[in-house]
Amino acid sequence: MTPAAGLVLVAEVDRVLGVAAAIDAEVGSLKVRKRGLSAGELVLAGSESMLAGGDFMVDLDHRRADRAGAALRAVPEPPASTTFIASARRFGDEALAGVEAAMGLLVRRWFAALPEVRREALAEARPTIDLDPTDVEVYGRQKEGVAWNYAGQRVGRPHPAVWAEAGVVLAGVLGSGTDDPRPQAPGLIARAVAALPAGLGRPRIRADSGFFDKAFAEAALAEGADFAVAAKRNPAVWRSAARVPEDAWQPAAGMAGAEVAECDYVPGGWPPGTRTIVRRVRLDAADVRADPRSRRRRTIEPGQLQMALSGIAEHVYAYSFIVTNLTDTPVEIEAWFRQRALIEERLKDTKLGYALRHLPSGYAAVNAVWMWSTFLALNLSVFIQSLGGIDDGGRAHGKRLRRELLLIPARVLRHARQIVLRFAPGTRHGPFMQAWKTLQALPNA
Repeated sequence: MTPAAGLVLVAEVDRVLGVAAAIDAEVGSLKVRKRGLSAGELVLAGSESMLAGGDFMVDLDHRRADRAGAALRAVPEPPASTTFIASARRFGDEALAGVEAAMGLLVRRWFAALPEVRREALAEARPTIDLDPTDVEVYGRQKEGVAWNYAGQRVGRPHPAVWAEAGVVLAGVLGSGTDDPRPQAPGLIARAVAALPAGLGRPRIRADSGFFDKAFAEAALAEGADFAVAAKRNPAVWRSAARVPEDAWQPAAGMAGAEVAECDYVPGGWPPGTRTIVRRVRLDAADVRADPRSRRRRTIEPGQLQMALSGIAEHVYAYSFIVTNLTDTPVEIEAWFRQRALIEERLKDTKLGYALRHLPSGYAAVNAVWMWSTFLALNLSVFIQSLGGIDDGGRAHGKRLRRELLLIPARVLRHARQIVLRFAPGTRHGPFMQAWKTLQALPNA
């Protein structure tokens, strides 16, 4: 008996896309003697453990103990937790760059393997690449590659670049809590654009105000992409918003009480064609908190904020600004940019669905491999469900993914040199069986 027969889906995706082999081809050999797991098998074993609910490296030992499930997994013999650490420490910068390059290769193979209807639907929309780092708090004082962030937490900072419409990670880097994301942006943009499948439209790069810098815009244009980034609120921005004529405001799409317009603010030195879109949302003065730590207070013009706190004004406006070179209407740009929350869902998946809510090792290289195992697990979730044809009504994440697709108990039998699975009656019909049969029909990589 195995409690995780659903990991056979990972093995099928590995067969169809060549996951471990792709990583091995880009990373090469990390050992003098060719024994034990390869680089691709190591990263994939970590992903399999996370997909099955593993939170720590010790869960690799629990996966090893499932002898009945060994024949079903993409990596039949996962490394022991101590072996994972020793092997992951061998990953230098070039090896980690190889893992990233393999991730892009796998995304392109996955796109080519999609059913024609799904592939055409993705190709119709211009691809959006979201940049957004996330802080992962750690507690070990001796951990490498971590630092104190602005909130007083000791953190590492994974920074993925995500293809928003597909929900897959294209590129990434692991930094510390003090790393400024802006210098990382040009390289991430270049690698993420290069990882996109051929034949798509002109990419759009989307980011929050942490990336507000002309180098971000220039890097996007240099890679044949357009850009949109949230602007930092400064006196020039506030003055520009005040000059917007009242009749220029239009109702925002899909956001009650919000209005959108274009203002005349253009940051100095930015590329020609740069423009600024502004959104305002009316707030009752009673809804403005007196606590100076309130994030909403930062969206209100300082003069209006003081009037609201003093009881002089009955209402104020919360403002957001988007600096972009897109030529669509302000309403269209603002509605599209608001969908940047999609990357928050992907980051939540990596932390709550998998295991990026902590960085388990004191070694920076091990934590980087851990991060890539998490990103690969996220992509494998997409690959399994889309290639398996079971995500038409929405994609399963985290616990639902494990409950419906992966943690499926089964009896493993051998008959005529073939493996036969016997499932409980309640699991013989459902998304797992549909995905398994569909994946089995796909050709090898």
